[in-house]
Amino acid sequence: MNFSYQEEELVELLEKTTDEELCDLVVFNDDFNTFEHVINILVKVCKHTAEQAEQCTMLIHYKGKCTVKNGSFTELKPMCESILSAGITATVL
Repeated sequence: MNFSYQEEELVELLEKTTDEELCDLVVFNDDFNTFEHVINILVKVCKHTAEQAEQCTMLIHYKGKCTVKNGSFTELKPMCESILSAGITATVL
């Protein structure tokens, strides 16, 4: 077994991870969108299961916001734009 090669792979993976800092896609509560609309958008855009989307929607409603996805900024930005275009308030932090 070549441990040197495995170490190099792990170092490369760690460097890639730290180069692209992890961000949060946060969705905020409002008085306009229905539960069904928010659930459908989370399923479509974030690839949530219906159950995940429903749980996030409940948190958004009762807590005022919810982190619906984690990832790199470049991964989350298009998702955020899709959620915003659906009339739901969201941001990448």
